[in-house]
Amino acid sequence: MESGARPGETAQTLDRGLRLLHLVADAPSGLTVTEAAHRLGVGRAVVYRLVGALVEHGMVRRDGAGRLRVGAGVLHLARRAQPLLAEGALPALRRLAEQVGATAHLTVVEGGEGVALAVVEPTWTSFHVAYRTGSRHPLERGAAGQAILAGRRGQAQPVATSGELQPGAYGVAAPVLGVPGLEASVGVVALAPLDIALVGAEVLATAAAVGRALA
Repeated sequence: MESGARPGETAQTLDRGLRLLHLVADAPSGLTVTEAAHRLGVGRAVVYRLVGALVEHGMVRRDGAGRLRVGAGVLHLARRAQPLLAEGALPALRRLAEQVGATAHLTVVEGGEGVALAVVEPTWTSFHVAYRTGSRHPLERGAAGQAILAGRRGQAQPVATSGELQPGAYGVAAPVLGVPGLEASVGVVALAPLDIALVGAEVLATAAAVGRALA
């Protein structure tokens, strides 16, 4: 940031820097400076200045082809934030797991994939799905990822799938909406078919409760 900059200029630079960071994070194959300048509606010189500051703080890096990609600094911040997100969601997930008798989970988007951030298993069932925290999967596969994609379209209906991530496993999930900057879903996974009407209502209510807890 340039010394002697007026408050309005400082705010504009910060806004552009954050917008650039979001653009890079949403581009799995990275961005060129020209592409970034076009999407921001500014000149290449402005993008070069923004990139310099973001690279210095580890938020953005250049790959071997010179494309802009997310830096380790963003991943560090995400790892610091994830335990707080999980802690906020756990009470609602525990209630869901006990009510439905199935393994409940909070899944978030990281690097274009769905990642299980928090998992709670029911205490009273003889058998249930073992779902590990940190498990990754494409957003297009499984109820959790598909619910996140539905949330991007503004659709809050529960999504049901069977056998997409694990043979013999059934899932129901709903997007967590209303939390700025967070793409996530709440769901359950079981070893037997789930009643989409009953379980879907419970999952929707839990997703709303998690959204309120994290907002």
